[in-house]
Amino acid sequence: MSRIRIIFNKFFSGFIFIVLVTFSSNVIAADGEALFKTNCASCHKPDKDFSGPALKGWSERAPSKDWVYKWIANPANMIATDAYAKTLFEKWKPSIMTAFPQLKKDEIDAILKYVDDYTPPTIGPQANGQPQGSDDNSLLFGILTIILALIAFILIQVNSNLRKLSDDKEGVIRGEPIPFYRNKSYLMIGILTLFAVGGYFTIDGAIGLGRQKNYQPEQPIYYSHKVHAGINQISCLYCHGGAQDSKHANIPSVNVCMNCHMAIDKYEGEPIVKEDGKSVNGTAEIQKLYAYAGWNPVAKAYNPDNNADGIPDGASPIPWVRVHNLPDHVYFNHSQHIKVGKQQCQTCHGNIQEMPEVYQFTDLSMGWCINCHRESKVDFYNHETGEGNKFYSIYDKFHKDLKSGKMDSVTVGHIGGIECQKCHY
Repeated sequence: MSRIRIIFNKFFSGFIFIVLVTFSSNVIAADGEALFKTNCASCHKPDKDFSGPALKGWSERAPSKDWVYKWIANPANMIATDAYAKTLFEKWKPSIMTAFPQLKKDEIDAILKYVDDYTPPTIGPQANGQPQGSDDNSLLFGILTIILALIAFILIQVNSNLRKLSDDKEGVIRGEPIPFYRNKSYLMIGILTLFAVGGYFTIDGAIGLGRQKNYQPEQPIYYSHKVHAGINQISCLYCHGGAQDSKHANIPSVNVCMNCHMAIDKYEGEPIVKEDGKSVNGTAEIQKLYAYAGWNPVAKAYNPDNNADGIPDGASPIPWVRVHNLPDHVYFNHSQHIKVGKQQCQTCHGNIQEMPEVYQFTDLSMGWCINCHRESKVDFYNHETGEGNKFYSIYDKFHKDLKSGKMDSVTVGHIGGIECQKCHY
């Protein structure tokens, strides 16, 4: 093997090493976010209190990192033996953190680093009404990879030309080099690269098909959940009563809105501003509601029903644009999650009380649902105290296993929550 070829092989190996290190560093950096979303996001946010405390700034509150390792592995044991754990439980009871004994220390470290480095994404509407995060560096890494590949190709050509000049000077006779477009090694590398890139985008597109995370359509009336559910503390179930009694949460009828807005005809709260910076005239939005309801705000009465169709003249249903959609082959029952599972609306919909205009908080994927079922504990009915959910009284075996200490808790997964037929017809 010639000296020039040895140099080239070393250069090529070094280039591959740099690419692999860059890629692996990116993967490791993303692991913390992936682990957080898989294990923590259903109860915690990095920067805000949710079902559990905000995780950012943990080092200023927790006694030590070793304490965090023990807490994550077995919260129940820590509450029984550790003073700080008891204080934490008293603040957030009756909720108790799910144990994650399967998480390794390096995985926990990755989660802690992610929450410490977390910065809220900037959300702005796209042309199709879908918000866009500003923390995706995929395009940047793709451009850098292409630049590095071009540099490598140019250096290879430079090396070939230098070798030819050297051979001419030394009188070494060599055959003409094979053009790169006929070189089998180059062709194989190109084919494998195209196959890998094409396969990645094909699989990524197939996985994301039909998912609408961060989808935020423009509605006929600008309805602010922040004003209604947040500032005015209106219960979600007042407007979406079906969530606790039926499969569907239901979109409230115009009459539900008018229960309040017969009297409230002006908006006098804090300014409402859209994500794009445009201000919203709350009073004008209330006037839109009156038009749909057929309500005369001057006369303080509904329009007459001259055509005797049972509704005021000019009234019509509000054509709300649906935000959350599941595939037709998926069964989801709101009442089973709200009444039986005792889940909060925020578990699936995010901090809805803080959203000026609602958007889809999570991708509602099968993996996301299954992970929640694996971790959510069942609230069994306790015959002695009379507390808990009687829906689960048929599972006497689990009661006995809990009482004998054979099991320390039962999740939805244990009672069939991850069986295919539970959610798919």
